[in-house]
Amino acid sequence: MTTDEAREFVAINHRAVLVTRTSDDGAQTSPVVVGIDGEGKAVISSRETAYKVRNLRRRPAATLCIMNDQFYGPWIQVDGRAEVVSMPEALGGLIDYYRRISGEHPDWDEYRRAMQEERRVLVRVSFDKVGPEKFG
Repeated sequence: MTTDEAREFVAINHRAVLVTRTSDDGAQTSPVVVGIDGEGKAVISSRETAYKVRNLRRRPAATLCIMNDQFYGPWIQVDGRAEVVSMPEALGGLIDYYRRISGEHPDWDEYRRAMQEERRVLVRVSFDKVGPEKFG
């Protein structure tokens, strides 16, 4: 699988599990909704106070297992470096994230307020390694 093929898969399949590392090097998993931004990075919306965000700030290594909506069937894994973008810088990326996954919001002012009140962040993950390369 190429990086471009992985990006195409993520652009149409938004269900994923994000794996980060805890302070004692354990695995912390979170179900997330993932998309692709204009720079080709995987993007996730989260809250500033979420454990996954704390973990990524400490150690920015992320693994995503992205699957189709039916769960069984095609899936991919992406390993990469995560960047956490906080407010107010995150707001434009969060709007783009919503549009790419869900289309237009009925009230963008309401959306902006909610993102700020919820202390939302945008997590951006690079596509450093993609797979699977083979099944078996």
